[in-house]
Amino acid sequence: MKLISQLGIILLLYFIGELIVFILQIKIPGSIIGMLLLLVSLQLNMIKVEDIKEVATFFLNNMLILFIPLGVGLASQWDLISKEWLAILISIIFSTFIVLLTVSLLVRKKKE
Repeated sequence: MKLISQLGIILLLYFIGELIVFILQIKIPGSIIGMLLLLVSLQLNMIKVEDIKEVATFFLNNMLILFIPLGVGLASQWDLISKEWLAILISIIFSTFIVLLTVSLLVRKKKE
């Protein structure tokens, strides 16, 4: 029963994220909004880590399985990728730099 309630918490936040996207008609995926809601809930101690720990650990340990649909989707779009490879590569490098910079600033701020 504990695992079902933990999964329920994560799915509830996911569905709330999807609902927000549907209502506001924004171009951000609902899953991202759901993860932000989870982050905020954890930071504000509305949800404790122990409330979702086992299910979150399961998802992290089996994350590779969740990337299979992504790989299939990329393979089906190979014509587009081969035409736009330079723009895609620049976007990947730029976004990776932004993520590394953001994480380093957050870690530095948290240590202070």
